[in-house]
Order: sequence, then C-alpha cells, then structure tokens
Amino acid sequence: MTVDSSMSSGYCSLEEELEDCFFTAKTTFFRNVQSKHPCKNVCKPAEEPRQPPTLQEIKQKIHSYNSREKNCLGMKLSEDGTYTGFIKVHLKLRRPVTVPAGIRPQSIYDAIKEVNLAATTDKRTSFYLPLDAIKQLHISSTTTVSEVIQGLLKKFMVVDNPQKFALFKRIHKDGQVLFQKLSVADCPLYLRLLAGPDTDVLSFVLKENETGEVEWDAFSIPELQNFLTILEKEEQDKIQQVQKKYDKFRQKLEEALRESQGKPG
Repeated sequence: MTVDSSMSSGYCSLEEELEDCFFTAKTTFFRNVQSKHPCKNVCKPAEEPRQPPTLQEIKQKIHSYNSREKNCLGMKLSEDGTYTGFIKVHLKLRRPVTVPAGIRPQSIYDAIKEVNLAATTDKRTSFYLPLDAIKQLHISSTTTVSEVIQGLLKKFMVVDNPQKFALFKRIHKDGQVLFQKLSVADCPLYLRLLAGPDTDVLSFVLKENETGEVEWDAFSIPELQNFLTILEKEEQDKIQQVQKKYDKFRQKLEEALRESQGKPG
C-alpha cells in the first residue's frame, strides 16, 4: 500500500498539497482484523451485496474510470485480475492520538525496510492530527478497510488500537451529505471504481469509531493521563482568556470613572 499526504457534513476541498511516500501497492502488510463490535452509527441503510464483476466488466469499468480521471491517477489492471489505484482519505479526528515520544522522523530507509520506530521506545505522548488533512493511498483491489486504517496509523506512527477508528464513505444524494461506516472487510478501491473518480460522488473519511459512549476501558493508563493533561491545559487557557477579558473591561471602566471624576460638576 502506498501512502501520500494532503470531520463536517460538508464536502472538503481536495485542492491541498499532497506529500508523496510510496510503498508497494500489491503487498499486504497486515492480516485481516475482525471487529469485536458490530458496526454502528450507520447514517444510511446498508446496501445489498453486489455480485462480483467478471474480468471483462472490470476491464470496461477501469477503461471508463481512466477516461474520466484527469490527474494521472488512473487504475492499472494486472494479469491475475487484480488492479491497483489511488484513493484519498480525509482525516477527521476530534480526539488526540498517541504516538511514541522522542524519536526521529521516519526515513526512506525505514519505509523500505519496514522499520517499526514506535517499537524503539516505551515513552508515549498525545497530540491532535490536523483537522481535514488528506492522505492519498496507493492500494490494490484486495486491500481491505482494516489494512487502510492500519496503514494510515503506521504512517503517522500512531500506536492507538486500530479498533478506535473507522473508515466511512461519504456520498452526496438528493442534496444531502450521507456517511456510511464501512466494514473492515470492504475493499475501498472497488468502491472507488464503481463510483468513478469524482470525489463529489464518493469520498472516504477516517473518524473515531463511535459506539454511542466512550469506552474508557479501551484506553491505557498513559493515554488517560495524557487526556487529563490536555484537559488541564485547555482549562488553564480558558481561565486566562476569561481573566484577560475582564481585566480589559475593568481597565476601561476605571478609565471612564477617572475621566468622569476629573470633569467639573
């Protein structure tokens, strides 16, 4: 899988700069992960399963797709009937993620040799990923949602449990924006092929795997401590903002009072 870089009910622009970082498209780095929890928070009814397309149908769809793709990001069909192509994933994470602390950035050598820098230290820290960032992935038709999620986390060296995240497809229908949570076994490139290259028709979004309530048991002690630290910092920032606001207001009142006292009665 290849990774290349650029949540709201509206459509997010893709006209952002993308950072290239390629792996092998046909390589499967991860085993399938079966979700322990059934999919919830589906924003629209699940579609009925489609019949697998024939090789001839795939050829026709890829030809049609490539004829409409204007950014040189077409799909390529292999002799074994699989195909490779690109998808873009919008990152819409509202909570901080956990990453290793105090390690160097990943080099090209690390990417080629699949060096796991996160395993070189036990120290952890938390930070917020940029909201509405976009990652471009070069994947194959056999790459699953589970592998896409794990590939994105690996790119950012995020050590959180992949089950904390979910991939959604976002579609525009009847003037509305609809989200549907994808199964970990779904193949995003096949969905991209069916929808065509227009991201207004279909786009992918990585969000927290909401289950209605926060599952605190899924977080480690260091993660919970980091959350408390972040909350305390946000609390202090809010307190300072309020204090500055009222200090400025008090200063204006005192100036007005002095001016009124200095005027002859």
